[in-house]
Amino acid sequence: MKITYVGVVTRPNSPEVERIAQEMVAWFGRRGIRTDLNRIEPEMDLLVVLGGDGTLLHVAAKASRYQLPVMGIHLGHLGFLTEVAADERYQALETLLSADQVRMERRIMLSAAYVQGTTGKKSASVLALNEVVIVKKSTEAMIRLRCWAGREYVTTYRADGLIMATPTGSTAYNLSAGGPVVHAELSTIVLTPICPFMLESRPVLLDARQRITTQLLAPAGEVKVIVDGKLQWTITENDYLLVKKAAKPLLIVSSPWKSYFNILRNKLNWGGAGGDVPLPEKVCRHC
Repeated sequence: MKITYVGVVTRPNSPEVERIAQEMVAWFGRRGIRTDLNRIEPEMDLLVVLGGDGTLLHVAAKASRYQLPVMGIHLGHLGFLTEVAADERYQALETLLSADQVRMERRIMLSAAYVQGTTGKKSASVLALNEVVIVKKSTEAMIRLRCWAGREYVTTYRADGLIMATPTGSTAYNLSAGGPVVHAELSTIVLTPICPFMLESRPVLLDARQRITTQLLAPAGEVKVIVDGKLQWTITENDYLLVKKAAKPLLIVSSPWKSYFNILRNKLNWGGAGGDVPLPEKVCRHC
């Protein structure tokens, strides 16, 4: 992979992360690679994120727009997205610089906008890597959400809210709400109701080529729309939320040493603390 210009993005308000970032800028400089700190430019060849998953979520929209490959180095609390461990960072970068080909994961993004029910006016679109969530205020009664996939009516949810998650986001809020874990490189959108009234209201996997339209039905006060953990809009009765697959994916540089399931096993403690179990050779011969 030819790399001449790198952006290094840091988790804010962390002197230790800033120290590591300055050290990394010097490391790239000794190899003749131009580096900018906490800037993202379309001419860059690579974006290195120092922090946790929240730091990567913060830059995902711009990285996707510019189609910049992202390497996440885990210096935060979570590490589903920031796959490279802190003590592996230079080994991983050396491997990246010397490799002819690097495995990139193409993670789908969501594009969300809302339409005012009274005027028909549509908002500007925003991007999400993990999820778009419609959720009521904590003290209010359940809300009703009428939902379509494309032009086909799905159902009307009575719940505290609704999560529209990417496969990447399936291990975030979706998982806490009882939704499924979905392999990160699939092209699908997960619909998961939050605390639904009816037991029959279950998570649904939809083809990511379909646009999801959700209408907030009366009676309803103001309801929050949260995009990747940030309050984006408040909507009211008869407003519509439009969610679809974004035009461009996020490109994530895969860790040379960890598979997707290796990360899941460690983060979710599947099967305890055991390591990889290779497929026996006598079976591999038939694969």
